[in-house]
Amino acid sequence: MLKFFTWLGIGLIGLAAYSYGAKLGRGRCREIKATIDAVWNDPRMKKARKQAHKQADKATKFAAKQTKKIGR
Repeated sequence: MLKFFTWLGIGLIGLAAYSYGAKLGRGRCREIKATIDAVWNDPRMKKARKQAHKQADKATKFAAKQTKKIGR
């Protein structure tokens, strides 16, 4: 029964997204995409992504060292 409600919820969300997108129109979608691209390619955003990647690498290496230390 839970699986049924999960698929029903996914279907309803898809229907809502489709109807919203149809009302929105192609021009507005292009405008939103241009805004998202501008934010993504902003130099400050690129710097933040690099810093996040470095921190994730550090955390991964630290976790690997701790795992070896524990012996697992």
